[in-house]
Amino acid sequence: MTHLVASIADHPAVARRDARDAAAISALPVELDPLAALLAAVLAAEGVGAAAEATLQLVSPATIAELKAVHLDGDGNPTDVLSFPIDGPDDPGSDTGSDLDTGAGEWVVGDIVVCPEVAAAQAVGHAGDLDSELSLLVVHGGLHLCGWDHADPEQRSAMWDRERELMAALGCAPSRDPWTESDDADAPDAGAAPMGGRR
Repeated sequence: MTHLVASIADHPAVARRDARDAAAISALPVELDPLAALLAAVLAAEGVGAAAEATLQLVSPATIAELKAVHLDGDGNPTDVLSFPIDGPDDPGSDTGSDLDTGAGEWVVGDIVVCPEVAAAQAVGHAGDLDSELSLLVVHGGLHLCGWDHADPEQRSAMWDRERELMAALGCAPSRDPWTESDDADAPDAGAAPMGGRR
C-alpha cells in the first residue's frame, strides 16, 4: 500500500511505500513517515515548491540490484540508494503559465529507492547506525533529485558539504562522520541518470 505524506504546507508531498516482502519487513522494520518527512524537508530546502510530489520506496536487495542493472548498467550487486529524477526540482508550469503553478497539475520531482538491508549492512562503518544511514541515504537521494551529483571530486565535495549542512539543520546529523575519502573508494559512475549509490 502506498501512502501520501502531506508534509508542512510549504513542503512537497511524498508518497512512500515499503515494497519488501512481509518477512523482510518483519526482520528489518523501518518507519517510513519520518523518512518521507525528511525527504519533503530536503526538497523544500532546495527550493522545490509545495505543488510538487516525490516518492520514496523501500525495496529488497534483489530489486535494487535489478534496477541498478537495468538503469545504470550495474554489475548485478545491490546498492543502497537510487534516485530517478522525473520532472526535476523546478515547477514545469512556472515559465509557461500553465495550471501547474497553481497546484492543479502534476509535478513529480522524482523517485528514490532505498534498500534497508544494504543500509543496515554498511551503517556501523558509515553513518554509525541504521537510522543515521537511512537519513543520509534519503538526503543524498533527495539532492540527486534536485540536480546534485558526485561524479568528480569537486562535485562530491560540494554535495557532501550540502548533505552535512542539511542533516545538521534538519536535526538528523549522523552518529558517525560518513564524509571521509575512504567511504568513497567504490563510488559508482553517477554521471548518468538515474543517480545511484551514496558511496
